[in-house]
Amino acid sequence: MKPLRLRLLLGMVVVSTALAWAGAKLWNSLDAAPAVPAAAPVVLAVIAVVLLGTALSLRARLKAVRDRVPGAKPVDPLGAARAVVLGQASALVSSVVTGIYAGLGIFLLTLPDLGAHRSAVITAGLAVLAGGGVIAAALWLQHICKLPQDGGGEGKGAAPSAR
Repeated sequence: MKPLRLRLLLGMVVVSTALAWAGAKLWNSLDAAPAVPAAAPVVLAVIAVVLLGTALSLRARLKAVRDRVPGAKPVDPLGAARAVVLGQASALVSSVVTGIYAGLGIFLLTLPDLGAHRSAVITAGLAVLAGGGVIAAALWLQHICKLPQDGGGEGKGAAPSAR
């Protein structure tokens, strides 16, 4: 499994922002401004908190095992892999959703009657911040669960080579 790169996620945000802005402009040509659901930032924030809690828990358990704390509960490799997959999937979806709300927010900011859409702009801005939190938490979780690379040497933790 290849790790996600921030560059890929930011590219997805930029592309989905442009597409959402164009779609909102088209939607507005039908005399109906697009709406931003009030639950969007809440849902994204909950996902970010779950990923952050998972990352903190795994980090503490890995540190306890590494420091050989008596009674430390080892981390199940399959559980860690599932956490990474959850984080990566959340980051991918969140990057698209963040771009959509960024595009909608930018479009709503350009409307002449900003006062009528002020709450939608604020909600879209909060959704973008929460989406950024999901991406950050997912990348940190991925970093925590990263396996040490085997450089081919016989250093600390490397398997002895067969000669």
